Amino acid sequence: MTSYARPPRLRPVLTALALTLALAAATGCGTEVAPDAEAAQGGSAEPAPDRAELEARALAVQTVAEHVWVTQVPGYALARQSVGVVGDDGFGSVYTTPDGGQLHLRVERRAHAGADCTKDPAPAGGQEPLVTCERDGEQWYRATESGHAYAWEQGGLVVTVSGAPEEVDRATLRSAARAAHRADDHELDQVLPPADDAPGQPPVERGDLPPVGDGAPNNDVGASG
Repeated sequence: MTSYARPPRLRPVLTALALTLALAAATGCGTEVAPDAEAAQGGSAEPAPDRAELEARALAVQTVAEHVWVTQVPGYALARQSVGVVGDDGFGSVYTTPDGGQLHLRVERRAHAGADCTKDPAPAGGQEPLVTCERDGEQWYRATESGHAYAWEQGGLVVTVSGAPEEVDRATLRSAARAAHRADDHELDQVLPPADDAPGQPPVERGDLPPVGDGAPNNDVGASG
C-alpha cells in the first residue's frame, strides 16, 4: 500500500495567525486614526442613536439625513466645524490635512444643472470658464485655472468633491470622489453636530440682564467709572 504524507493540520492556522500579526504590526506603526477621521469611516462598535434623533439633528443644521455624505481620504480628516447646509437642504463639509490642505465635499439639489458638460457646458454665476471637462468612469472631471472637481448625479442630487490644484492633486481627488457615499447611521452620529450644539437653537437666557432697555448688564458703576 502506498502511503502519502499528510500535511500538518496546524499550518493553515499558523499562516493565518502570522498574517494577522503582521497586519496588526503594520497598522500600529504611525497610522493612528484621529477622531475626526473616524467620522468619515464609520464602523463604530457603539450602537447608533435612534434614527429619529439623527434626522432631527440633520434638520437642526437645515438639511436632511439622506443628503449627508462622507468620504475617506488618506491623510485627510473631517473638520467637524465645517459641516453645514448647502443651498436649501444640501450638505457640505471640508476635509483637511495637517499642513492646511483642503478638500470640499458638497451635495446639493439642482433643478436644471447636471454634473456633466453636456448638460451644463458653461459655468453660471460668473464662475471661471472650464479648462477641462471629461468623463472619468462614472463621474465627470472638471477643472478651471484655480480649481478642479469630480462631480456626478445621484438620485436627483449632484455630488461634488473639489479642491485647489496646489493642495490636492487629481489622483487624490479621484480617490475621494470614488470613496464618497451616503452616510450610514453610525457616520451620521459622528458627522452631525450634537443636538445641543446645532445652530438654530434658542439663546441661553441670562439672569443678569435687565427686563427693559438694550439688554446690557447693569454693573452698578458710577459716573467716575
